Amino acid sequence: MKNQFRDLQLQQMDAQLATWKGIHIPPRPKVGWVNAIRESLGMSATALARRMGISRAGVRKLESSEADDAITLASLRKLAAALDCELHYELVPRTSLAEQLKEQAEKVAGERLIPISHSMALEDQSVHGAVSKLQLDQEVKSLLEGSRRDLW
Repeated sequence: MKNQFRDLQLQQMDAQLATWKGIHIPPRPKVGWVNAIRESLGMSATALARRMGISRAGVRKLESSEADDAITLASLRKLAAALDCELHYELVPRTSLAEQLKEQAEKVAGERLIPISHSMALEDQSVHGAVSKLQLDQEVKSLLEGSRRDLW
């Protein structure tokens, strides 16, 4: 039952994240989104500072930290609210989570089978081709059915 819940959770997360895959998000402007939006609105840094209840220098510092990838989400959320914007935050996997798990299981399985293959080769009992593939597939299956923490 635990594995079924875990697999369902993975499928649901993959489905949620898949909606973001096809969306083209433009690159962040060099000056940062906050500065670009503020300037596009014709809003001064002083006006934004007043809306946020901070100093003009504080706005400049926040804009600079956003442009440098050093801003906190909490600060970015406050800036967005002051600009009447929504903050969207997401991580979009390059491949599906299920595919990542499979690839990681294959990597770990291959690493686990190397010493066994070496020992068998020393004893002139090495396996090749279909049998080797079957061993790898069985180890991958075992890893995927076990604790996912063992994959990392």
